[in-house]
Amino acid sequence: MNRSQILDLYFVDARHKLIDLAAFLDRYERAEGAEDFRMAAFRTAVLELSKGNNDKARQVLLAFSDPTTEPIPAATTKAACGAWPGVQ
Repeated sequence: MNRSQILDLYFVDARHKLIDLAAFLDRYERAEGAEDFRMAAFRTAVLELSKGNNDKARQVLLAFSDPTTEPIPAATTKAACGAWPGVQ
């Protein structure tokens, strides 16, 4: 596919997602409280989008991922939280 065809197929969906993210950030920034590791990972991931590399999806995923290679002995929570807290 060429760029024009990609825009024809995916632009409206991507536009919708971007507006949704902007609304999320507006709500978050109006709220009170301390920022936690999830938002720090989110901000790192968003910065990847403006870089000129061609592996943005991989870099965004890595921004949320646990970089360690050794398994932990036991789970510390019952559910995933969507971002690595940076501690074991």
